Amino acid sequence: MSGENIQRFLRTNDYERIQIPPLANTSLNTDIVDSETRSRVMASIKGKNTGPELVVRSLLHRLGFRFRVHRGDLPGKPDIVLPKYNAVIFVHGCFWHGHDCPLFSWPKTRRDFWRNKIESNVSRDQMQMMALSNEGWRIGTVWECALRGRVRLPLETVATTCASWLESNENRMELRGDETRTTL
Repeated sequence: MSGENIQRFLRTNDYERIQIPPLANTSLNTDIVDSETRSRVMASIKGKNTGPELVVRSLLHRLGFRFRVHRGDLPGKPDIVLPKYNAVIFVHGCFWHGHDCPLFSWPKTRRDFWRNKIESNVSRDQMQMMALSNEGWRIGTVWECALRGRVRLPLETVATTCASWLESNENRMELRGDETRTTL
């Protein structure tokens, strides 16, 4: 992937055509559905091919990067695997992975259940990243807040940051929302 391809991509404004699913407009204090419905909704949330993951994959593909998805033979089944660059990218949801950002807040009900669930997700993430690192993989993490919400980054920034990291020798990349930015 050359810098020339990145510049051509950015000049065509292709990244502006990528659709980012909106966040649900929900109140943090009350739930608008009964607990049975909420349970069914939460159970139906998928772990693969999420909106943010599809956005990152689309950006990388448009820049000419080719990759595999959800390789089961790697610890944690990374969302995006780029063997040519010896790199993996996880696209993490801020709620499910306990990210310290405006998109995350602890649920008001079943606090012990959610604290255990989210803390075990964070612990598992750390173990999987350590295992990948020990196998020689470079690890990138793109947080949901970099793509959604009031602190989201411009897609151009997401694309160029990921591309620059892939072409560098850096072992780690973490892309999160810009908390100094307030996009509504």
